[in-house]
Amino acid sequence: MYELISNLILYGNLPEDEILVQLAKLLSDDEKSNHELRQEIYGQIKRLLELATQYGFNDNLWHNYLTYLLMTNENPFSMTCEKQGAREGTVNHFALNDFKVFYDLFHYDFRSIEKELNIDCFSTLADYQALSKPELMYNKNVSLKVQELSKKLEETKNEQEFFDVVTQFYKDYGVGMFGLNKAFRIATSHENYVELKPINNMDEVVLDDLVGYEIQKKKLLDNTVSFVEGRKANNVLLYGDSGTGKSTSIKAIVNEFYDQGLRMIEIYKHQFKDLSNIIAMIKNRNYRFIIYMDDLSFEEFEIEYKFLKAVIEGGVETKPENILIYATSNRRHLIKENWSDRNDVVQENGMHQSDTMEEKLSLVNRFGVKINYSKPMKKEFNHIVLELAHKNNIEMDEKELLLEANKWELSHGGTSGRTAQQFINYILGLER
Repeated sequence: MYELISNLILYGNLPEDEILVQLAKLLSDDEKSNHELRQEIYGQIKRLLELATQYGFNDNLWHNYLTYLLMTNENPFSMTCEKQGAREGTVNHFALNDFKVFYDLFHYDFRSIEKELNIDCFSTLADYQALSKPELMYNKNVSLKVQELSKKLEETKNEQEFFDVVTQFYKDYGVGMFGLNKAFRIATSHENYVELKPINNMDEVVLDDLVGYEIQKKKLLDNTVSFVEGRKANNVLLYGDSGTGKSTSIKAIVNEFYDQGLRMIEIYKHQFKDLSNIIAMIKNRNYRFIIYMDDLSFEEFEIEYKFLKAVIEGGVETKPENILIYATSNRRHLIKENWSDRNDVVQENGMHQSDTMEEKLSLVNRFGVKINYSKPMKKEFNHIVLELAHKNNIEMDEKELLLEANKWELSHGGTSGRTAQQFINYILGLER
């Protein structure tokens, strides 16, 4: 096996601690005793089982694992293929060489090794039945893609068919973590480096799940369609009362356009210093990215908004066309205003108060689309309750349901989509 993987060219950037590399070294080691080999092989099998648990692998874990390596290996060939597919060129010769190696690894015969070491772990991995577990315990999105691609690769008859299947996957979904996942947040950051971490099991909400707000949803949808299709689009600010569906709308947009290459990176106010590094990381990828800022607002003493203004628009480097900023806020102007800001008097530093207010308002003007989500009136609230009850198959009498809903909202924050959902959850909890 070690001789096989030593022939990799484009995909030869595997780290030394990779399971495949470690297994290959062990299986070619003539100096260790059988006992030592068994123990160290079991150690790698344990790592493989942990990976399988994390991503919900099933059936043939060895094939699932090799498929996962192909899906996540970012190299010049795989990154060129994402969203474009294979192109004519000399590089395909080297890619075919590597896919011949992976094709042979797919069909690697472990029987002689198992017989010599008196083990059966590789045979067991070939027909693995995973324990059923809640979807929140593993990344379902990645699991389905790995198993689907693994099955297709099992059916290939040579390296050319293997090549065609893998490059088609790159074209459809991309490569690496951006190809497999919808949304990300910052895991760690240093002065010139940011590590992103996938957000597993994001809510599978779609725009139709948000009852009402048709005008607001259409504005958001129209802007996002333009963005995904490569036309001009604007940064978007969703502002208004809490619990009205601002964040839900953005999550729904990502879910609906994921298969068209839309991805989301969630960032918080204290991480604005990392914005430049994030933009540098994603500006040349063949995806469309929404940088998502939830509940964005600034107190009078906070100055991070000045850095955000420069990044959104007005800095020396133009913001890449594959990046937009979508933010939600309960404040129309994002920054807390004082009445003194409106008095055009001169401060001790010589600035006019009106200039201070103008500087604060200039941040919100960086968002070309501003969408207001306000609390629903009583009639609209009742409509939301009835729609949610229908979707959840609640058969309670309509008048009784609305009476209880109106009692509920009086003591739970007033009329809003969130309050309506909380009330429906309460009713569902009462059912046996």
